[in-house]
Amino acid sequence: MASVELERKYNAGVLGVVASGMKRIGVSPLGLVLLIIVALLPLVPPFNQEHMVRWLIMGAFLAAQAAAFDFTAGYINVVNFGFAAILGLGAYTSAILANKMPFLIVQPGISPWIGIWIGALLAGLVGLGLGWLTLRLRGIFAAVMAWFVGIALMGLVRNLTPLTRGPLGMNPSSLLDTTANTPYYYIILIMMLVVYVSLRLVTQSKYGLAFKAIGQNLDAARASGINPTRYRVFNFALSSFFAGWLGGFYAHYYGSLTPQTLMHTSKTVEVLALVYIGGRGSMWGGMFVAFPFVFFIEYLRSNLTELPGLHLVIYGVLMILVMIFYPNGLAGLYNWGKEKIASFRS
Repeated sequence: MASVELERKYNAGVLGVVASGMKRIGVSPLGLVLLIIVALLPLVPPFNQEHMVRWLIMGAFLAAQAAAFDFTAGYINVVNFGFAAILGLGAYTSAILANKMPFLIVQPGISPWIGIWIGALLAGLVGLGLGWLTLRLRGIFAAVMAWFVGIALMGLVRNLTPLTRGPLGMNPSSLLDTTANTPYYYIILIMMLVVYVSLRLVTQSKYGLAFKAIGQNLDAARASGINPTRYRVFNFALSSFFAGWLGGFYAHYYGSLTPQTLMHTSKTVEVLALVYIGGRGSMWGGMFVAFPFVFFIEYLRSNLTELPGLHLVIYGVLMILVMIFYPNGLAGLYNWGKEKIASFRS
């Protein structure tokens, strides 16, 4: 009897530790169930079809971007319109290091697995500089400055033709020696989790409180002893680091890079739409929206080929509707529902 009681207490203790850890990284039991479902989807018809696995990969890729983008937009209240360009910088860096350059005596030939991290570090350094450049700017002015930096980066990549082949684009080597999509799906799913958990741990620390204070009122945050320079630059650098890291995956999975398709502001707008529809500042909202959104958009692209820009129109309409009727997005609606259920039970 005593051994049964000890086992019960042990199990309760283990479950308590697991529940505490999940709460710390912002994963609810429902979120864990959804994650398991998403992980199993490529094994279940009809999602095991190659084109649908590609859609799942894009969903996880956009979900990870949404978390990194929301880290800046949702916490320090600055929309980084140069986000896609920084992601592209990471992609091009990794691709250049992996490819052979005819005009170089010593060829880089660095493994894509290493090049991805180097691209992430370079993107993080650019993000650090961008954070410093926007220190004295607020709101729309900081967003415009980030946009200018993004345009400059795209122009740089377009004109460095000996390295990037300019508008012709590059064909980076693959991460894996396989044409199957499923292994890549699990790689990007792990990367998505790393991005989310890392950023969630930061936001749950004193840094998160400082970010919120800076985002709500910069002057009040400064008056309370918070150093905006330190926190804002760190925020930009970490968000950009993960953007560059994800860009490296894009380069070596899709195997095709052009400045226009990867670094254009419209790519930032796609992520921006996910974040606002999902709920800015929630981090999980944009990630949740990413998967069904990709399937919806890809379905439209497949069936409405005569309207190539329709998905951007849908982004805009959905954002307008959400900002008018549900300014806190899906996450706000979810929290409202939880409060209603709790009040009903009490």
